[in-house]
Amino acid sequence: MKTLEVEARGSAVRFRVRVSPRASRAEVGGLHDGALKVKLTAPPVEGAANAALIALISKRLGVAKRDVTILSGQSGRDKRLEVEGANAEAVQALV
Repeated sequence: MKTLEVEARGSAVRFRVRVSPRASRAEVGGLHDGALKVKLTAPPVEGAANAALIALISKRLGVAKRDVTILSGQSGRDKRLEVEGANAEAVQALV
């Protein structure tokens, strides 16, 4: 069984997510090829899904939206996030 790889970098963590836009409800949980699976109700147009992803991850990890950064994958389903002020255990708990 694969696990979510979480990289600690100072006071931040980095991990991969797999986004499913236009889902019936927003939720976080499960794995998809080693990435955290995130379902979003927002469509993948004009940055709506990215904004929804940042809002959902920040809420679940208890950090401000400004502390969540999409490092790569701005226009794709597979993204790499960096979250300032979160720890690896909190991210692993989302699975």
